Amino acid sequence: MKNSPIISVAKKVCPAVITIVVSKDLPKVEGYYLFPYGENNSPLPKIKKGNKELTKIGGGSGFIVSKDGYVLTCYHIVEDTEAEYSVIIEPGEIFPAEVLARDKINDLAILKIKGNNFPYLSLANYQAELGQEVVAIGNALGEFHDTLSSGIVSGLSRYIQATNSITKQAERLRGLIQTDAAINPGNSGGPLVDMEGKAIGINTATVMKAQNIGFAIPIKYAKKDLQEVKKHGKLIVPFLGVKYILITEEIAKKNKLPVNHGAFVVRETLGESAIIKGSAAEKAGIKEFDIILEAKKEKITIDNPLSSILKKIKPVEKINLKILRSGKVINLKVNLKER
Repeated sequence: MKNSPIISVAKKVCPAVITIVVSKDLPKVEGYYLFPYGENNSPLPKIKKGNKELTKIGGGSGFIVSKDGYVLTCYHIVEDTEAEYSVIIEPGEIFPAEVLARDKINDLAILKIKGNNFPYLSLANYQAELGQEVVAIGNALGEFHDTLSSGIVSGLSRYIQATNSITKQAERLRGLIQTDAAINPGNSGGPLVDMEGKAIGINTATVMKAQNIGFAIPIKYAKKDLQEVKKHGKLIVPFLGVKYILITEEIAKKNKLPVNHGAFVVRETLGESAIIKGSAAEKAGIKEFDIILEAKKEKITIDNPLSSILKKIKPVEKINLKILRSGKVINLKVNLKER
């Protein structure tokens, strides 16, 4: 009987795939009150003021990409800046982890664990191809370690609106690899590998109530972030300083806007400002209810959002913005700052 090539992929890849544990100091529950409700008693937690304990609040997958402990995962797994993170390589082998970089635009994050001679994955240096065989690996449902699923690359350059199941925040992810290899909750952050065991993507999302539709972030985005973090110790990202929504046909019609594309500068909630004080946007004279049509001569659309355009620009650079204000098109020069 001939062995499946997936067996050799598993042996090569699984040692480098890890579990990420998210923990936070939360009030310690010291018992429960029974609160009468109808014919039954409902338990209410008994909490002593000022008494806290480190509690696991979430987790996901990741994978080591260097022998000195650099780890790739998804932004949505480690987005809480007040939480503590640790990495489980094998049962009982736990390391504290430092988050070095969070790339919200591409749903990527880079962590570091102290040590050396860790097992690690190689990153592919080619673009994924339609129809190519792949294996997705991760910590499925947060419980089943080293879960493998195989399939093919069933689509390229996909755009999706992804919603975090915990925070309910939605992000539009671009340029994704679509695969029919099963990606389950908890698999996020794990690698999508080729039949040589090289990472071609990072598992990020699945379509609920649909079968055989999963998505992975192309590894080229992660390689760029990793290179920058190793060089500078952080991601260097240009910062404009505006809050906005991307205009669609529906939003344009609902708000009676004169255009169906662009970034509509508007505050998210009452009491805050759409323009961040002291930012490049404020100094350039951008105002609330402006519509930014173009940045550096690139048209702003749902498929080419302002955030993606800015990420391609040097952190400290002067750029032109084409803006629609009160029915008139104006051009503003903006000196970007580093985030």
